[in-house]
This record gives sequence, structure tokens and C-alpha cells, in this order.
Amino acid sequence: MTEQGGWFNDWVNALPSKRWFMWLSRYVVVPYWCWRDPKPKLPGGPRQSQQPSESLQRMMNLIMPLKDTSPLGRAKAVLAIAQNVDEIFAGLDNVGTVHTARFLLLGDSICMISVYDGDFSNYIRDFIETIGTVFDEVITLVEGGDKMIPTTEHVEEFIDWVHAHDLWQATDFPTDLFALQDAAKGLPADTPAHELMTLPRELILQLHANPNISLGGGYRSYPGFSAAQVRAKFGVGW
Repeated sequence: MTEQGGWFNDWVNALPSKRWFMWLSRYVVVPYWCWRDPKPKLPGGPRQSQQPSESLQRMMNLIMPLKDTSPLGRAKAVLAIAQNVDEIFAGLDNVGTVHTARFLLLGDSICMISVYDGDFSNYIRDFIETIGTVFDEVITLVEGGDKMIPTTEHVEEFIDWVHAHDLWQATDFPTDLFALQDAAKGLPADTPAHELMTLPRELILQLHANPNISLGGGYRSYPGFSAAQVRAKFGVGW
């Protein structure tokens, strides 16, 4: 919406709060633009950086839809994690690049949320090498998981599958959305130049293609001093 003055602009800016406009947008305008200008589904996970570093923290938001979404099927998913949690966490220790990781049961999906250093493919490859046989029990409960078992023999397929089920991470700078959409369509970036006023519509249409997203890259920081390091500097033991 424009922020310029004038009665017409004031009327336009007030439209989103009008019930009739909300109904028209939901059932007419947005479906029309989704048909006329469909957006490609953008890939999940962190985007490539110019100079990837082992100390660069990245985030994975893996959403794995369950084959059996009944209470019994969901209970099996919880049990699969609970019975193997020690082995899974020990494997993550052995990977050596993982800062945090946790499992969630959200709706009809079991999710793994983690923060790791370095390259995505290497992270998944190391994960499978250390605990692939244990994680197979979880994968058997997930849609499309059967064809990747054992994961230790289908590493590249599993990497592609994880990438496809990792949430798209929305851009921290909104206008970068234009370049991502152009790249997904195989077009040169910003040729012809996109009008800034079309950004809200582009975002709405992209949310139609990617209904579940991670809102930006999230907060990341470099490790600070641990309590042990602070005490050592002061010459204080434990």
C-alpha cells in the first residue's frame, strides 16, 4: 500500500480492514493472481553463501509428515524418538557441528529443529554416517521414507529429501524475494526491474506456494565465553 497523502490513497490504505475487501481478496483476487502469476515453490534450508565457513551457524527446520496421523500413529512417532533419543544425541555429539537439536510433534508431522555449522549436505551426510541405522526407525513412520531405508545406502536421496522437507527460510531483506523468484524461474535477476509496490503481492503469492516458512534466518551469534573460561580467567576453580 502507498503511504502518499490524498483521499484516494487514504481510501486504498483502509481497504485491508474492510470485510467486503477481505472476502473479495480471499475468494477472488488472490486466486486470480495465483492462476495468472503462479510462483515456484522455493527450496528449503539455508541459501548458499559466498564464502561458507565452518563457524557459520545455519538452521534446519525439517518437517516430516507422518504416514499414520491417528493418535496411535502419533504415539508411535513419539515412541520412536523416546526409545532412541540417547543414541540420536550421542550421534549428534559425534557429528561435532551441531549446536542444538530438538524434536517436535506438530499437527500431523514430526519435526527436527537444529542449528549447525557449515555446509548443509555435509551435515546430513555426517548425521547419517553416525546414526543412520537408528534414525531409520523414525523414517519408517514418515511419508516417502520407505524408499530411503536403509539411509546409509541412500545418502544422496536422503539429502535431497531433507532439503525438500526443510522449511523455506524467508529473506531477511524483503526485496531479496524478487531475486529468489527470478532464479527459481530461470530468469536473470531483476530484469526487467521489479516495482517495489508489487512486493506485498509477491509475498502473498509466494505464501501460496510455500504455506509453511521460517521467518527469516533467525537470530544467530558467535559463541561467547563459557562459564569455565570466565572462571579460568579469574583464577577461580570449580
